Amino acid sequence: MDYDVMVIGGGLVGVSIAWGLSRCGQRVAIVDEGDVANRAARANFGLVWSSSKGLGNAAYSRWSRTSTANWHRLAAELKAETGIDTGFVQSGGFSIRLTSTELERGIASMAKLAAQPGMDAEGTPPLEYEILDQAETRRRLPLVGDTVAGAIFSPLDGHANPLRLFAVFHKALRQRGVHYFPHRKTNAIRHSAGAFQVAGEGWRLSAGKVVLAAGIGNTALAGMVGLSVPLSPSRGQIIVTERLKPFLSHATGYLRQTDEGSVLIGESKEAAIDHQRPRGPITAVLAERALRTFPLLRDAKAVRIWAAFRVVTPDGYPIYEQSERFQGAFAFACHSGVTLAANHALVLPRQISAGALSDDLCVFHSRRFHVPAAV
Repeated sequence: MDYDVMVIGGGLVGVSIAWGLSRCGQRVAIVDEGDVANRAARANFGLVWSSSKGLGNAAYSRWSRTSTANWHRLAAELKAETGIDTGFVQSGGFSIRLTSTELERGIASMAKLAAQPGMDAEGTPPLEYEILDQAETRRRLPLVGDTVAGAIFSPLDGHANPLRLFAVFHKALRQRGVHYFPHRKTNAIRHSAGAFQVAGEGWRLSAGKVVLAAGIGNTALAGMVGLSVPLSPSRGQIIVTERLKPFLSHATGYLRQTDEGSVLIGESKEAAIDHQRPRGPITAVLAERALRTFPLLRDAKAVRIWAAFRVVTPDGYPIYEQSERFQGAFAFACHSGVTLAANHALVLPRQISAGALSDDLCVFHSRRFHVPAAV
């Protein structure tokens, strides 16, 4: 065999898992279609956010909170290896509500989330949040607009620089001797004599295990190893402003200032997948909400606006599974590649190396989509 583990997909999910596998002593290669792929990273907002996740799935809330807590270790190890700072800051996050109706809905949603059975488990950070009225929101964020109705604040949340995170993973992988093969689209995966043969046009590689981390491409690849990964793309748009004097050290759900000064604005979701060009009406709504939140942005210049496709499962929760027919084949898909990067780098690789996912990840198997509805 050429490698112990072959990771198909060189996006953030793939490189974080590959880095973790290397830490476990595995000989790893990454096969990547390249930038022609519909990378979810192009629509990445950079939040490390867990406080509001998991309504309807307590296991996802615990998984997200654990990853957020593991981010300190991940950022420190990557900086020690490469000298590059990922820009991770966990100063807490504000879910800003522009109207009283938005605030009431947010309060109700958080109450339901916190009341779910199974939210607490040994070793999982507790769910912490505060409801802030208009006056308290203004006290903590003096530059918010007059019409902001309030906010929900959680000390669990933060943000990082996703481009720098992606770059630091690739630098660390090179230093560790992980082989990266770009511009290689996987067309076939075969299993024979305990090894996987991964092939495309004009190339072929073999490995003892294979990890599918190809985003939307996982849907087609999964069937080759006896798995099912139903996914659909969701369009999102982001506005980036010129660099401004620092005014916001906290993350918010749809607006944040990077450590370099620029402001990122984005919260749109569209089912349309006809193209990746920004839509003017959506850009206008994003800008209008940003101005209501922080009026000082009125004079800021937008330097870039783009759209891209995110990866979404039928219920919005991740898919983590291994093949029963082809031992050593794994598939992973999620829409929170930054938030979950710490778990993907520090937790999943140990299980992949051992050859089996832990029982607590069974809830994320795709078989959940095939359970008949109760009569």
